[in-house]
Amino acid sequence: MRHIRYQEIADELRERALAAPAGSVLPSEAEMSQEFGASRVTIRRSLELLREEGLVAARQGFGWFVATDPVRQSLEALATIESHVEGVGKLSERKIEEFAYEAPPERVRRLLGVDQVLRVKRVNLADGEPFAVVTVWCPAELGAHLSRKDVERRPFYELLDVELRGATQTIAADLVAPDDARLLGVPTGSPVLSCQRVTTDRSGAPVLVSEHVFPAHRTEFVVDLPQAEPSMTPIGLRIVE
Repeated sequence: MRHIRYQEIADELRERALAAPAGSVLPSEAEMSQEFGASRVTIRRSLELLREEGLVAARQGFGWFVATDPVRQSLEALATIESHVEGVGKLSERKIEEFAYEAPPERVRRLLGVDQVLRVKRVNLADGEPFAVVTVWCPAELGAHLSRKDVERRPFYELLDVELRGATQTIAADLVAPDDARLLGVPTGSPVLSCQRVTTDRSGAPVLVSEHVFPAHRTEFVVDLPQAEPSMTPIGLRIVE
């Protein structure tokens, strides 16, 4: 039986998709066109065939990836990434990339009101695949007793000798920078959700500043609205300059 070219390519891509972890980013259409010696129209037709089978998906500005259900993160409670990942049945791990006591960036200095901080940068994994890049700053005095192993095993919320009250979280769309793209295994400039969280103690003083970068295809944030508002515009919108 004669096999049409786009079907042959689809067969090869199907095997790759089945062997790859969910959420893995595929080469670009241009790269696949060069690899298979086929036009982009043929490559797109092969990918569309796999999309109909539910094996791959695509997002504007992101490209094609092995289909996955995004992890839903609720914004109603002060929770960790690990709890959200484990809540959907995935294995959660964290890998520390950087651990340093240093002078903070100006925006962090203004929020925490200190000139020395502990800065920790880590990658959170879900079933072995990069799920988020997280950078956390806390006053050096508060984090003086912590080691690299401490923050690799447990979240800051459990390690600080202070009672926490809550947090303010700001989420925005962004394009991933080269360093974070490398850690997340996605192309530079891919869409990401960027989240800044400022956590306060019982007196309302900020004690933690954290920045989370999520590939846009791997998570979604959910807010339950207890009561319908007169306007259907989402609450919490703020115009940025």
